Amino acid sequence: MPSRDKITQSDAIPFRAMALFLVLTFGIAWGILTAFIFFPETMIGLFGEITGQHPLFYLAVWAPAISAFVVIFRWSGLEGLRRYIGRALLWRCSWHWYAFLLLGVPLVFFAGSLLKGNLSDFVFPFGSVSSFLIALVFIAIKGPIEEFGWRGLALPLLQRKMAPIWAALVIGVIWGFWHTPAFLLSGTEQSAWSFLPFFTGTIALSVIVTPLFNASRGSIFLPALFHFILINPVWPDAQPYDTYLFALIAIVIVWLNRRTMFTRKYSITEVVPAGRACLSMTH
Repeated sequence: MPSRDKITQSDAIPFRAMALFLVLTFGIAWGILTAFIFFPETMIGLFGEITGQHPLFYLAVWAPAISAFVVIFRWSGLEGLRRYIGRALLWRCSWHWYAFLLLGVPLVFFAGSLLKGNLSDFVFPFGSVSSFLIALVFIAIKGPIEEFGWRGLALPLLQRKMAPIWAALVIGVIWGFWHTPAFLLSGTEQSAWSFLPFFTGTIALSVIVTPLFNASRGSIFLPALFHFILINPVWPDAQPYDTYLFALIAIVIVWLNRRTMFTRKYSITEVVPAGRACLSMTH
């Protein structure tokens, strides 16, 4: 990995690229959603009612990834973009993390529902296996794609300047704030949620996923898998207790990873790996 204070020759993405990333990420998403807020009749007349499945909503959700691709291409070209996307193939990590992702995260939602008192009302929300699988496909190409931006680009850049715990908190705040327009639009999933628990949750989730990112040598796949599992539609309604539980889990994970969370020594700061880096990380 590169030096904490300067970029290696193999990674041409400078820290100042963070500014372009944020401008594009907010510009694309907020530009689309605020247009529906301030010019609803015009936008609905041109594009139809905005919903969570609207193509423009997908475009807004993909803004972090699109912005990251633009930034990578700007400084590293097509070859750098190819190597960067190759980080989505990194999957090796401790089995403890996989146990948390595949068992612990679902358990949080069921425990939260139990605390809320509605677990007995839980039913499988799909009429067939095929409809469930189709829903999973649409979910997989929606929120998890954000991770190309938040963890793929923003986190390693911030970890060049600060310890992982602070980078996680900064991204958590930005990530939560970035969602704001969706809470103001009827028809989106967020319009039925309370913003404060959601905002708290994004900070907690950012803290949780940061040591996973570093432990996996900069994998984009594992944060995307975490994101995918979080928004799985089969989990029972556990709000806001799921948020409270994830906040507690974040504290525990920081404590368990305190040796690496408060120093840049073990941070992944490389955005575009060297030519053979992706191969070497998977063996």
